[in-house]
Amino acid sequence: MNGKTLFIAGHARLPQGIAAKSVFETLTITAEIDRKYGVILEASCTLATEHAREFVGQVLRGMSLNDGIDEAIAALQMYYRGKAANALVAALKDLDLHYQQIKSTEK
Repeated sequence: MNGKTLFIAGHARLPQGIAAKSVFETLTITAEIDRKYGVILEASCTLATEHAREFVGQVLRGMSLNDGIDEAIAALQMYYRGKAANALVAALKDLDLHYQQIKSTEK
């Protein structure tokens, strides 16, 4: 490990009636983030299908948390139209909160 990236997880409650709910109580988004620029290098989540997990990763990849979370939220809301949309946004906000806390302690 070179210390240039962070691995952060954000969590949110899942709504009733989606496949992932039978396996997980919460939805988790994990991301590897460039420490200097805040860019999401890789991301995944605990949605039930591999396709959904990869799709969320593609949507978030390249977004910079240093620029704020609004662009990433807008992208998720625009491109992901499943029942877990609100949980994804909440998990992303939680992930960003953890990132901002880490950044504030490093200054």
